[in-house]
Amino acid sequence: MAKVKYYYDPEKLAFLKIRPKKFKFIGSILLFLCSSAIFGLLALFILINSDILETPREKIQQRELESFKTNYILINKKLDLLAQVLDELETRDNDIYRAYFNTAAIPEEQRKSGLGGFNRYREFVGLSSEKILVSTNKKIDQLSKQIAIQSESLDDIIELAKGKEQLLSSIPAIQPVKNEDMKRMASGFGYRSDPFTKIRKFHNGMDFSAEIGTPVYATGDGSITIANNKLSGYGNLIEVDHGYGYKTRYGHLSKYNVKQGQSVKRGDVIGFVGSSGRSSGPHLHYEVYYQNNIVNPINYYYADISAKEFELLSQEANQENQSLD
Repeated sequence: MAKVKYYYDPEKLAFLKIRPKKFKFIGSILLFLCSSAIFGLLALFILINSDILETPREKIQQRELESFKTNYILINKKLDLLAQVLDELETRDNDIYRAYFNTAAIPEEQRKSGLGGFNRYREFVGLSSEKILVSTNKKIDQLSKQIAIQSESLDDIIELAKGKEQLLSSIPAIQPVKNEDMKRMASGFGYRSDPFTKIRKFHNGMDFSAEIGTPVYATGDGSITIANNKLSGYGNLIEVDHGYGYKTRYGHLSKYNVKQGQSVKRGDVIGFVGSSGRSSGPHLHYEVYYQNNIVNPINYYYADISAKEFELLSQEANQENQSLD
């Protein structure tokens, strides 16, 4: 019940009721209604943006979203473990498999290089889980690329394994002159005294002293690329390309037993000891090349001599004496 208000009328000397104006009354009602509406809307906004008025469907969706986030975290941990396993496999591939087959390792920058190009993850921009979605997809893409590279590498290793027997038969592995035919190891690889100038200079091969006409053997399977005397200093020369980066040269021969373009097997007689070209006496000058670099032939006699014979040969080869060419 509304409170009744009075005022004093001095003319009538009495207290009279205050009667509210009609418009003022209506205005009060409207003000009340507007205030109520504003308060209601504010309360509704707060409720909508809180968990109080979540529908069952929204609650289910929220739980699913939290579950997805948890699963993404677990997936990332598994991806990290897979990356570790792949790193170990890549290390074994480079340090064991490729080293075993004398094949160049795959550079780390090639294995781990980025994918580049346009923004591959722009569809995740603005999503509430953008960070974890982008991170996970980057890991998946990076691992996919590394797996593809490793798969190709293993295909290469399989092909190398199939050709391993051919590789082993092609690598120079025996002496070009047999021990029973050799007088002595005249000179080894390294700095030696030149027989003509007496100046100390680098000797690119090994000199096997033997009688003229002593058989010279191919030290590995290959094909004859040179069988002439056109290369200065070598006299009658034979060069064998063994493949896989290996070449051998046989100089100062008395005559040939092969011709250019011919295929040979390890142990085939390809020529005979002589003293042609720049030579101070009958001997075979023997050189080994790998990847076009001259290397010490002493490391390529493992197939036909014993450990004791190798030790004696090595001692003779390492003496800084005078070469025969």
